[in-house]
Amino acid sequence: MAILLLGLVKLQPLKRDLVSIWFPVNLIFVGMIGSSFYALQHVGVAMVTVWKNVSNFVTAVCDVTIYKKSYSTQVWATLFLMLLSAMVGAYTDINFTWSGYSWQIANCGFTSAYALYLRSVMDKVSEHTTNKQKMDEFSMVYYNNLLSIPPILCLIFFFGEHKTLLAQPALQNPMFLCVALVGGLIGFGISFSALWFLSQTTATIYSLVGALNKIPVAIIGILVFRDPTSPQNLASILIGLGAGILFTYAKSRGK
Repeated sequence: MAILLLGLVKLQPLKRDLVSIWFPVNLIFVGMIGSSFYALQHVGVAMVTVWKNVSNFVTAVCDVTIYKKSYSTQVWATLFLMLLSAMVGAYTDINFTWSGYSWQIANCGFTSAYALYLRSVMDKVSEHTTNKQKMDEFSMVYYNNLLSIPPILCLIFFFGEHKTLLAQPALQNPMFLCVALVGGLIGFGISFSALWFLSQTTATIYSLVGALNKIPVAIIGILVFRDPTSPQNLASILIGLGAGILFTYAKSRGK
């Protein structure tokens, strides 16, 4: 808000044609976030992060089919390694539940749809912006967050959470409020950087680079949350790490 008042950033105004194009992105975004939360109720952090790699394979297939992109053999090898890592991880998960992995499958679908549809929307909005150019990153973050509020409120009322929301003890805890504020600032940074990166590359590369940070998250999840694991589970994480290394090598050779 401060940078807006100082005139450092100029946002695209809310327009009906822009909202109609962008609002489906927000529905997919809310579905992606919501399904991730429900998956985490039944599946460990490590396995959620590793199994999300399935969305990379789906994104790549759709990227080639819809946008006529092409990728090298090394990149496809990376994708298959990530797919194998996810499948081995699910097969060897000690706490496997169909409910948890159903939500995780839904999350993979929403994640792929978000990356693919957002990329196409970025190419369309230039026809409807005030300057007839692509929407800048600040405006994309503005639209993405503002238009996500209505579907989130609908979910809150649908699940009856509005009845107990204000009575949550955490809202009276200053430390929680500080952490929530910091989380919001970090979330803004993530949204801004992710939207900028996606505007500069393809949906598949966006998904694959995002997958690289899942490896340390999976390891930290095992250590911090003490999720029960097995040597086979750890092997699936190592396969994912190897896929990330192969991807980096394949991209460096392509330059």
